Amino acid sequence: MSWNEIQPFLVAVAIGLLIGVERERSHAGTLPAGSRSFALLALAGAACATVSGAAIVVGLLGAAALAVVAYLRTSRADPGTTTEIALVVTYLLGALAVSRSAIAGALAVIVVGLLVSKSRLHTFVREVITETELEDAIKFFAVVFVVLPLLPDRGLGPYGVLNPAKVWLLVVLLTGIGWVGYLAVRALGPERGLLVSGLAGGFVSASATTATMGRFGRTAANWQAPLSGALMASLATFIQLIAVIGVVSTDVLQRLWPAAAAGALVLAAVAALVYRRGQAAAQSDPSTEPASRARPFALKPALILAVVLTLALLVGRWGADVLGSSGAVLGAFGAGLADAHAGSVAAASLAAQGDISTDTALIAIGAALGSNLLVKSILAFTSGGRRFGAAFVAGMFVPSAVFATALATAIALG
Repeated sequence: MSWNEIQPFLVAVAIGLLIGVERERSHAGTLPAGSRSFALLALAGAACATVSGAAIVVGLLGAAALAVVAYLRTSRADPGTTTEIALVVTYLLGALAVSRSAIAGALAVIVVGLLVSKSRLHTFVREVITETELEDAIKFFAVVFVVLPLLPDRGLGPYGVLNPAKVWLLVVLLTGIGWVGYLAVRALGPERGLLVSGLAGGFVSASATTATMGRFGRTAANWQAPLSGALMASLATFIQLIAVIGVVSTDVLQRLWPAAAAGALVLAAVAALVYRRGQAAAQSDPSTEPASRARPFALKPALILAVVLTLALLVGRWGADVLGSSGAVLGAFGAGLADAHAGSVAAASLAAQGDISTDTALIAIGAALGSNLLVKSILAFTSGGRRFGAAFVAGMFVPSAVFATALATAIALG
């Protein structure tokens, strides 16, 4: 017998032992089946898989019957059904190990992770997660798994530049990053203050977050804490830029990411310096905890982004057709006034379709970020006052200069 023939059975036994040991350790004295039973059941699944599909079905019925008998014997001491379900899953993973050993092993690790996280999951569901978060999670899954598959994946509209599936995929990506930021705030707690709050809000709307931080800057004990949050919101813009451009055009991303990464690193250092100075106020002032009241999923900003992105694509393609490269740059600049990513994605999409060159796309992305920075600076002055606005512009100056210099170098080097 060769190694390839015996390997699936060894993987099946390992899967059964892994799940069985976890069950035996967590249910000492009340478990209907121990680690050996789980290992044998997984081995039986592998053996049935080598015979035929009908054998797998017969074996599955037997595993289900065994689970029912086990539940009837232990239901008074342990009314839960997790172990019985684990028995059936172990059999199926053993059968899967014959044709997909790596996948079966990975799934076994996931199963054990779920089993050992019982108390954490129960605490999270019953005590941590709120009704609002549950509702927003349902909306997010609907956006991802219901709306996205229904959208056509082909060019539509004037010039054929509108691809509904790709536009919505970018909306999903940005919304998902916003979810990650929200969960980070929940995990780190409000004591991190406006630094984390600004980063999380920036994934949804850096402009709106800058305006919010400016309002907090007028009343906070130390205006440097809200300032650090506003700078972190712009850091989120750089992070999102790299993510969304990578989805649209890898060629543009290869030329863009060094400049975006350099600007992001410098901006993170500036925000950390400002945060260190205002950390005490951010921890003690109750006004520095707005993120705990934010919603993890906001449908309105996502829809607005889709509309702005669509208009940016159409205007950019029309501008490139009528005015040439300068028209695409002007279109990106105009879109950047509403959202930096819309203009950037529009330019990258046009470059991916061959309507403009990669160099023109890079210039257009720089124009979109520049116009968006102009809007954020105006919001910082109007919402936070002269001192906050001037400090925000000063904090953004060096990172923006680094980004612009690196971008110009990438364009010059071709």
